Amino acid sequence: MSKRALLSALSLAALSACTTVGPDFARPDASQLAGYAMAGDPSGASPATLGATDTDAREWWKAFNSPKLDALVAQSLKGNPTLQAADAALTRVEELERAQRGDSGPSANLAGDAQRERINTAAFGIEGFPSPTINVFSIGTVLKYDLDLFGGHRRADETAVARTEAQRNRTDAAYLNLTGAVVSRAIELAALRDQLDALDKIIKVDGDTIEMIKRGIAAGGAPASAVNPAEAQLAEDQARRPAIVRKIATARHALALLAGEAPSSWAAPDLTLADLTLPDSIPVSLPSELVRKRPDILAAEADLHAATAAIGVAEAARYPNLSLDGSFILTALQPDELFKYNSSGWSIGPSITAPLFNGGSLEARQRAAVASAKEADATYRQTVLSAFAQVSDLLSALSTDQDLLSAQARARDVAAENARLASLGYENGAGSLISVIDAQRQSQRAELATIEAKALMRADMAALYVATASDWRAK
Repeated sequence: MSKRALLSALSLAALSACTTVGPDFARPDASQLAGYAMAGDPSGASPATLGATDTDAREWWKAFNSPKLDALVAQSLKGNPTLQAADAALTRVEELERAQRGDSGPSANLAGDAQRERINTAAFGIEGFPSPTINVFSIGTVLKYDLDLFGGHRRADETAVARTEAQRNRTDAAYLNLTGAVVSRAIELAALRDQLDALDKIIKVDGDTIEMIKRGIAAGGAPASAVNPAEAQLAEDQARRPAIVRKIATARHALALLAGEAPSSWAAPDLTLADLTLPDSIPVSLPSELVRKRPDILAAEADLHAATAAIGVAEAARYPNLSLDGSFILTALQPDELFKYNSSGWSIGPSITAPLFNGGSLEARQRAAVASAKEADATYRQTVLSAFAQVSDLLSALSTDQDLLSAQARARDVAAENARLASLGYENGAGSLISVIDAQRQSQRAELATIEAKALMRADMAALYVATASDWRAK
């Protein structure tokens, strides 16, 4: 190869590094909103405050201070097939990114063949000379390097990197969603077990009330029919039990599924709401921080990056393509002659291709890439708005959850005391049976409503952990 040809090739390679068509990706600006609340949102007592600092979100559920819950989440992270699929998807796109980078670089291939060939001498203007039949053996290497004059390969590499980043964030989102689902189901199961325990106590009180009434009947202080309302209440409360038992079974089966186990070979932890304590305060990230760490937002941002880079790939396809090609081939008529110097031949030099007519397909693909980028941008903005709305919903819910829980606890205590006094008064000859039964029903409703309020607050707390992708435990 001459020095002039070598210099020309090097000049072309240098030129190829200077031009990259298509728009450069600009990361969307972070939100400048100061908070999440809408005018008119509830402003009751809330454990939530703004101004969180970045912390590790990997073990957010440990804020509930429950070793049983920690073990349940750890088992789910290890055995859940959905999370394993997300990990495999990440590995897949990482390998595709490596493949794309390899495609963008120089390539060398080994080629070889053995052919039997008849040479038509008449085709070369040689008359009267027989056409020989010969064997031809060849082996060699073919090298190719695309000089990427307009950056199509570089944009393709950029697209692959962005897609990997998107999948990495989707894997993080799958992690958060799984842990959130496990904690949510665990809270549901704990609440149902507390409700069942409370209902069993209520049924016991119903039985005690019936015994009290029967004593009054035996003493001649009440007619035999006086026991009927109490027995009706007992039957009503007993009829509520199977529905709770069924819900407990459903929650246990759901936890087995999340843990990646068959229900028949797995046992759910014996959790109660008392096992799940709550933090006193919850620093919540500002919107500007949320868009920089919530996985689904980051995945949508990476999708936008990939779509933007794909415009450059489509645009570069419309321009000429220049490559540097080379080959070194050994060719001989006999195998034992193949590896001799006289059998060698080589070639090296640039080659160029340029689209002339393609029915408008290249322009259409570029317009499609532009439309895809607009679609990705709209999806990103919608994802951000949805995240803000979700956090706003949960903050509003938490601002009323504490008030609800306090009110229900007061109602429970008052109703329990009222039921106690009504029973005591009736047993001592004051008050009516109807007042006793009404007081007990009110106490029962208040007790079950308090359990529901406790569960609701914990569920909203867990959902807010997931929604803000944060760990709010004090360092």
